[in-house]
Amino acid sequence: GKIARREFVQHPGAVIIIPLLDENTVILERQFRYAVGRHMLELPAGKIEPGEEPLATARRELIEECGYTAGSWQHLATLHPCVGYSDERFELYLARDLVSVGRALDEGEFLDVVPMALDEVRASIKAGRITDVKVVAGLAWLDWVKD
Repeated sequence: GKIARREFVQHPGAVIIIPLLDENTVILERQFRYAVGRHMLELPAGKIEPGEEPLATARRELIEECGYTAGSWQHLATLHPCVGYSDERFELYLARDLVSVGRALDEGEFLDVVPMALDEVRASIKAGRITDVKVVAGLAWLDWVKD
C-alpha cells in the first residue's frame, strides 16, 4: 500500500556469441574496458539495433568483430544481467562450423581475436583471470549443451 519511486535503464538488448573453432576451442576477444581500467577477455557480443532480429545481430557481430561466418547457429538462452537497474537482456547463441571471411570492425572499436582452449578458459575463470559475466554464463551453458 505504499508508493516507491524506481529508476532504471531501458536497453534494446544484446547478443552474446559462443563461436567454436572446433569442439575444444572458442574465440574470445581481448579489449580494453575503460569502466574497469583494464583489458578483458570476452565472448563476442553486440547491441541489437532497432528492428533487427537477434540472430541477425549475432551474425553481423561475428563477422564485424571476429571475421567469421557460422554454418550452424543455436539459441541457448535469454539472460538478464542487471535486473536491479536495467531491462537489458542477452540472447546467447552457439555458433559452429566457422568460416573465416575477414573482420570489419566498427569505427573506434579496437580488439584482438583470441582463440583459446576451453580448458584454459575454465581455468582462467576459476583463477579469477576472466571475470566477464558473459564468458562465465556462456561457458556454463556450453557445458550444459555438451552434456
